[in-house]
Amino acid sequence: MSSIRADQVGGRIVDNTTEVPGTRAPLVLNMTTFGQVTAQVSKVSEAGRAPLAWYVAFAGSLGLLGVLGVCVLYLIFTGVGVWGLNTPVAWAYDITNFVFWVGIGHAGTLISAILFLFRQKWRTGINRFAEAMTIFAVMCAGIFPGIHVGRVWVVYWLFPLPNQMEMWPQFRSPLLWDVFAVSTYFTVSLLFWYTGLIPDLATLRDRAKGRLQQVAYGLFALGWRGSNRHWHRYERAYLLLAALSTPLVLSVHSVVSFDFAVSQLPGWHTTIFPPYFVAGAIFSGFAMVVTLAVPAREMFGLKNLITLRHLDNMNKVILVTGSMVGYAYSMEFFIAWYSGALYEKFAFVNRAFGQYWWAYLLMVSCNVITPQLFWFKAIRTSIPLMFFLSLVVNVGMWFERFVIIVSSLANDFLPSSWEFFTPTWVDIGTMAGAFGLFFTLFLLFCRFLPMIAMAEVKMVMPESDPHYGEDGHGHPPGTPATGDQS
Repeated sequence: MSSIRADQVGGRIVDNTTEVPGTRAPLVLNMTTFGQVTAQVSKVSEAGRAPLAWYVAFAGSLGLLGVLGVCVLYLIFTGVGVWGLNTPVAWAYDITNFVFWVGIGHAGTLISAILFLFRQKWRTGINRFAEAMTIFAVMCAGIFPGIHVGRVWVVYWLFPLPNQMEMWPQFRSPLLWDVFAVSTYFTVSLLFWYTGLIPDLATLRDRAKGRLQQVAYGLFALGWRGSNRHWHRYERAYLLLAALSTPLVLSVHSVVSFDFAVSQLPGWHTTIFPPYFVAGAIFSGFAMVVTLAVPAREMFGLKNLITLRHLDNMNKVILVTGSMVGYAYSMEFFIAWYSGALYEKFAFVNRAFGQYWWAYLLMVSCNVITPQLFWFKAIRTSIPLMFFLSLVVNVGMWFERFVIIVSSLANDFLPSSWEFFTPTWVDIGTMAGAFGLFFTLFLLFCRFLPMIAMAEVKMVMPESDPHYGEDGHGHPPGTPATGDQS
């Protein structure tokens, strides 16, 4: 008779973060068959009614989405002058939010692609909604350059179409690099996410009771039948897209950082930006995954699939990348001092002690000091604390973008042109509305699509082993081997 472990309650494992020498902690708790996993994940989409918490969250996000619509329409009809922009602060909340949302979108592809290539099995419980988060975050990011161009109704001038005005896009502009980088990243991430969805959509199709669900899921399942040939093609396509996505994770935010690095403005003109931005993007992205995973596993009863092990591992990544971001902050000051450039030194001293000192203090407190609490396992495995700290990290990363953009622009080379930036209600409403769009899309995804990759979760279960249920000699347990019979 096996003894009940200390991390079990009523025979059910609740904590799989304890390391036992010679064994691997289970990534799926209290489930022994594939059918249990299928039923657990599918019931979220098949249920006639969602949990009450879902309706409350959806109503709140829809309200914020309405605020976004009002602010964008008001901006289009009135002009970008309704933002708090001034001379010299020509970029503020718009580009701050753009860089923030692009950064949020990095964790999904990192979890899916890079961890898949390194064969990290713990990604399977969280990769699906992390990929969805990537797509929704990039969609939110795309709003801000689109409404910042000014006359939205002539946006077609940006396309290389022959016209009588002989107006052509400026292909040498660094801002155009973002267009190609972010659109490519979005396309590959969407294909990667959809490819992984196909086997699970086929499962929902086969389980669907209503005709509408059968047609809808069947249409997007692309005729999947689970044959050996289908699985072979699927695994090759998934591996190829993972290999394509990996360099994009590292390159996209590097390209975004080039917008600042190629300028001559003190505080922007620095070569540390590409790795610094990439580390910050992974940092904020993983924090957002934790922010979404904690309520989702509680709301939909997925604690057996999104376990403490998954959350603990993500908190470790937040700790590492937070330390990298803190190192980048210190190196910025060192480079400014070592350069001997008067303007450069002033830019960073002013950033920490000038008129935006409060934003810099928030940035350092949230991004450098707060993640160090994850050194303690009790904090890494505490659900309320990790949720709170992930929110703090996201706030800090937003302020990091704000400090880089606004404080550098507000105090440029000419003291006569210095100006303090103050946001208007349109700035704040547009920012809040972007969160409304993000959470609306995410909640709809959780409700109608499988938020856990069923096919991939099953691959890490003991049952997926061809010799599952056999002893070391290939015999069922309790069956004597040939030659041992008497």
